Amino acid sequence: MNKSQLITAIAEGADISKASATRALNSIIETVQTELASGGKVELIGFGTFSVSERAERQGRNPSTGAAITIPAARLPKFKPGKNLKDAVNS
Repeated sequence: MNKSQLITAIAEGADISKASATRALNSIIETVQTELASGGKVELIGFGTFSVSERAERQGRNPSTGAAITIPAARLPKFKPGKNLKDAVNS
């Protein structure tokens, strides 16, 4: 399912226009991005939790030359599914 299909499903499920569903979805995405960028997390009980994990700087190897390289530290978005989501996928 891509974004436009998701918007159509939201519009039909909530009995709203596609324009309203688009604004709602874009607002949710923007809010999650803003919260994660500030170091917070977003918990949707039953669905899952969006958070940020810190990855330390580490040593790696260039696969083509074998030379050692330093991979810089990074902050990465993370999603942990909730129980209801896990149960829905496994049923």
